[in-house]
Amino acid sequence: MINIVLSGDNAVVIAMACRNLPPRAQRLGIIWGTVGAVVFRVVLTFVAAWLLQLPYLQLIGGILLFIIAVKLLLGEKEEHVEASDNLISAIKTILFADVIMSLDNVLGIAAVARGNFTLLLIGLGISIPIVVFGSTLIMRLMARFPIIIYIGAGILGYVAGEMIVGDKVAADLVHNYHFLHSTVPLAGAALAIIIGYYFKEKTRKRGYYRRYSSIFPIK
Repeated sequence: MINIVLSGDNAVVIAMACRNLPPRAQRLGIIWGTVGAVVFRVVLTFVAAWLLQLPYLQLIGGILLFIIAVKLLLGEKEEHVEASDNLISAIKTILFADVIMSLDNVLGIAAVARGNFTLLLIGLGISIPIVVFGSTLIMRLMARFPIIIYIGAGILGYVAGEMIVGDKVAADLVHNYHFLHSTVPLAGAALAIIIGYYFKEKTRKRGYYRRYSSIFPIK
């Protein structure tokens, strides 16, 4: 069950990273992104307990995930970029984001598995079709309802906020301010959407300017 819950974040990342790819590249991105994420999650399960003892690791991870959320909201520039390059870039983004999000999640998986490697593999194996189906469905919904892209960025921003306040050092600082445990993730979600929207609109207007200035050059 915990793998089903944790697969939701993966599905959002994969859908957002692959949404601008050609249909065939989308399928490859979803499959390779999912398989790669599962492999990384297995590896991280054995080292996560040690990694989480490192100060500022989750804080840095949360900041990086926030940047990824904004970047995925903006989307990749399609001009002069080969489909294969876009596919590789999408897979890299998926794997990088999954490693960041899995740092604290894999402890829950390891606790449930209780050292049973077979149970761990079965659980992660079950999550593969769930992520593939979920990311495909989310991607189709994004194409039909673009507002879902902003919701996806908000979800990743929220997770980034959770990671920041969950960091070992940050947790000591906010110990007496319990409201920060809910307000920081909410602020992360809101900021990811607002900043992403701002730069998306700025990029769109710049594109319009370039397009029309080539027709009506300003001297």
